[in-house]
Amino acid sequence: MSAEPLHRVADGVHRYSDSCEVYVITAEADPTRAVLVDFGGGAVLDALAGIGVTRVDAVLMTHHHRDQGHGLARAAAAGIPIHVPPAERDLFDAVDEMWQTRSPLLDYDLRRDRDSLLEPVPVAGVATLYRRAEYGGVAVRAVPTPGHTPGSVTYLLDRGGERIAFSGDLVHAPGRVWSLAATQWSYTENEGPAMTVLSCLLLADEEPTLLLPAHGAPMPDARAALELLADRMQRYVDSRRFTPWDLRGLLEQPYERITEHLLLNRASNAYSYVLLSGTGEALVIDYGYDLCTGIPPGTGRASRVPWLASLPALKREHGVRRVEVVLPTHYHDDHVAGVNLLRDVEGAEVWIPENVVGALAHPGRTDLPCQWFDPIPADRVLELGGTVEWRGHRITTHPLPGHTEFAAAFAFEVDGVRVLATGDQQTGVAGGVGTPREILNYQYRNRMRPSDYVASADLYRRIAPGLLVTGHWKEHAVDAAYLDGLAAQGAELVALHADLLPEGDARPVDDQVARIEPFHSALPSGARAVFDVLLHLPGAPGARVDVRAIVPEGWTTDGAADAVLDAGGRAVVRIGVTADGGPRRRARIAVAVEVGGRSFGQPAAATIDVVGDTATAVGEPAATA
Repeated sequence: MSAEPLHRVADGVHRYSDSCEVYVITAEADPTRAVLVDFGGGAVLDALAGIGVTRVDAVLMTHHHRDQGHGLARAAAAGIPIHVPPAERDLFDAVDEMWQTRSPLLDYDLRRDRDSLLEPVPVAGVATLYRRAEYGGVAVRAVPTPGHTPGSVTYLLDRGGERIAFSGDLVHAPGRVWSLAATQWSYTENEGPAMTVLSCLLLADEEPTLLLPAHGAPMPDARAALELLADRMQRYVDSRRFTPWDLRGLLEQPYERITEHLLLNRASNAYSYVLLSGTGEALVIDYGYDLCTGIPPGTGRASRVPWLASLPALKREHGVRRVEVVLPTHYHDDHVAGVNLLRDVEGAEVWIPENVVGALAHPGRTDLPCQWFDPIPADRVLELGGTVEWRGHRITTHPLPGHTEFAAAFAFEVDGVRVLATGDQQTGVAGGVGTPREILNYQYRNRMRPSDYVASADLYRRIAPGLLVTGHWKEHAVDAAYLDGLAAQGAELVALHADLLPEGDARPVDDQVARIEPFHSALPSGARAVFDVLLHLPGAPGARVDVRAIVPEGWTTDGAADAVLDAGGRAVVRIGVTADGGPRRRARIAVAVEVGGRSFGQPAAATIDVVGDTATAVGEPAATA
């Protein structure tokens, strides 16, 4: 079949109609070179000679659906680098995992990830969000525009006095979308339509002069087209709610003033707090999912998308020139997912409490829930009990185990008010200020001890804050009745566990008498790795513990190891494992544990991806030897 002709739509930009509209951007300095936005079936390659293009420097994908790129294998075979949205990379180069793990039954996840590619394609890189990136001789800037998919992006090109937006399937025509079904991400909520409203308003603020959709005709009155869609989709959102949702107001005024120099981002999940310097700098406490309209089902990366949607309002309404520092209270993704983006785009330094550093720097090493996908390294490590200064504010970091072992509280004074930021330690006060009853927010896999809430009640009493700010609940004043109530709840929690668990039981309350670290890793086939077995066992000090590695058939191991328990019943044993037998996904190893002839069975396991050559993992690779 002969190739369809290319149609000029702007200076140096042509359109090719395939299963989607494919756009060809030629380099200004050398029109024989080009970049493609989306790819369709790939027939565009046969038409490029018609406009004198002899080389394609990159394919830039707006989202992961097959109509955008079912022919990408042809691009890969031709050696053309493929760049994709950051949140959706796994739906391009690791799409096998989605097809293997996506449940066809009892499925409440309505995202259209089954519209992904059938087979993986190599990915050269991900779109550089909010910053200018050059591909060959073509410079574009990518901005998140979730709606059609959670991870969709729009590419902005400044060319010939115009700002051209390659908007994928965010908008089909003025006031219209290509698919409403694709915007339905979960079973009863409407996160996607709400995100579409916000994306249209944010993209309109970028002041594009021409919209080039993946399905539909060019739209020269870009702002009007986006505003109309935002208005119509707002009506759609409200049609599925009991009360209207002021999304435009949320975007324009996401911050509430707690004191003159302390703000709450009411639109984030979890809450972020902003400490203002008064001279244009800002310090942020926690930064997860900004301007969040809901969390869709699923735990894959494509369902969890950080962005910087509230920052324009922070700068416009509150005189902030840049975010200078970000402090995470703990490691959970809803508190840290956007931290690396703040670092990359704003140049923010990341200051992390010393007991949180490991969980953020090495995701996957420890078996913990709610870990973010990428390492978040510390620019500065905060000593527990220590105080640092930032722009005239003294901030003290305190250990705050309970919700999770890997958490801290930040105490500081602002505008004459002593504030304590506690993350997710407790829920909000029931019944208002002065009511001493809260729900203690603990999950055993986060690592807690019943006594943690006795310790945190003592901490609160020592600090005596005037105001408590939390991760998901409104700030509230602190009085003596509240502090007394926390102390009583802490004591009650200890008593409940003593009554419910076996008498004299010395096991950790989460039942994990052994752990293998790294919990998830990757190894080249045939490589030997060393794992740490962390033991916390009931037994007299000085008792000998025997540990034996259990590995898949055909693998080799060092065999058994032993150690002596310390006064707390703890010890660390190292085991060596060699991953023989070729590539394998999620291979399992375990350890058998005995103390003084008493068997604890196989209390710990870990998973290993065996790859052909280079190790790649959710966390860092195991130490090879």
